Amino acid sequence: MSLRKQPSAHPESLLMQRVKGVEAQFLAGQRDRGADLESAVQTFLEFLRGYEFFGDMHQPCVTVFGSARFPAGHRYYTLARAVGRGLAEAGFAVMTGGGPGIMEAANRGAREGGGVSLGCNIILPHEQKPNRYLDRFIEMDHFFVRKVMLVKYSCAFVVMPGGFGTLDETFESLTLIQCRKIARFPVVLMGTEFWQHLRTFVRNSLIAEGTISPEDLELARLTDSPAEAVKLIRQAVPASCRKRLPKTRSNARP
Repeated sequence: MSLRKQPSAHPESLLMQRVKGVEAQFLAGQRDRGADLESAVQTFLEFLRGYEFFGDMHQPCVTVFGSARFPAGHRYYTLARAVGRGLAEAGFAVMTGGGPGIMEAANRGAREGGGVSLGCNIILPHEQKPNRYLDRFIEMDHFFVRKVMLVKYSCAFVVMPGGFGTLDETFESLTLIQCRKIARFPVVLMGTEFWQHLRTFVRNSLIAEGTISPEDLELARLTDSPAEAVKLIRQAVPASCRKRLPKTRSNARP
């Protein structure tokens, strides 16, 4: 089944209404067992929606993390757009959080590269609207369910500059790889100037104090080159992902 469709929300609107706003209720504190059981059911329903949405995706997917705050024309927006296009031309579907900024840029690049552009959007108090370069998107209420979907259906991660949310997604992915909960998928940090301070902290504090091993620093590669990022990913993705890549691509858009 092709994923090439016009941008639209998932059709199960009634189900979405049932889960909307429930994460805040769930995290509000101790409640009676009945309320927690209801939250468990609502969480399960959201997982089911995600499984159904992504269940027909057959080509390997790369998730791009990054800030919603960089406008079109910003150097990081331009970089993410180039990365999205390069990934699409290499045969990967490109998935983001579905919002503006870096997410829009990567989805836009994927469209321009003739690839599949996906979004896994989060419902926030100040609504984060899905960007206009998505072929398909799903909206979720639970941050943790959304992160599971972004990780479960990806075979590599590109991390652009971002804030707390980007760091959260990045370190959770690295932790899953470090603890061997998922395969050693390639993680590429884009933006040397932005990320070098974090790598210095990791080296001078975490490694120096022995809270992680020196080789853990190599779980994420650093580059400013979209071409190098795509090359690193193609070389390092698990074999099960690599064999699903098309041998050639000829549908890039000018």
